[in-house]
Amino acid sequence: MNIKPIKTAKDYKQALIRLEEIFDSNPGTKDGDELEILTLLIEKYEDEQYPIEAPDPIEAIKFRMEQMGYKQKDLENIIGYKGRVSEILNKKRKLTLEMIRKIHDALNIPAEVLVKEYEIH
Repeated sequence: MNIKPIKTAKDYKQALIRLEEIFDSNPGTKDGDELEILTLLIEKYEDEQYPIEAPDPIEAIKFRMEQMGYKQKDLENIIGYKGRVSEILNKKRKLTLEMIRKIHDALNIPAEVLVKEYEIH
């Protein structure tokens, strides 16, 4: 096992090649241990080099509603009146803390996504 930090694109490419070679290794074996460590190093490098920003809260709500087959009426049952839901989904009104809690519980969207700042129109 020749593990070293991934600092460059070249290191990253070599790590991916090695990962592919040992991908089917059994846990608890020498190669299995290397696979586990290499996966962590690759993940750390990717998180630093290719960060993924949290989505816009309203887009996250719309996406989750689509995944769950929810319509606007379903969101009305969670946060209230039809007009309020329409204003929220069209970014005419901000989410309140109470709405964030209810949406988090009902749609299982992380609270840190829902509290992210966004522009209203």
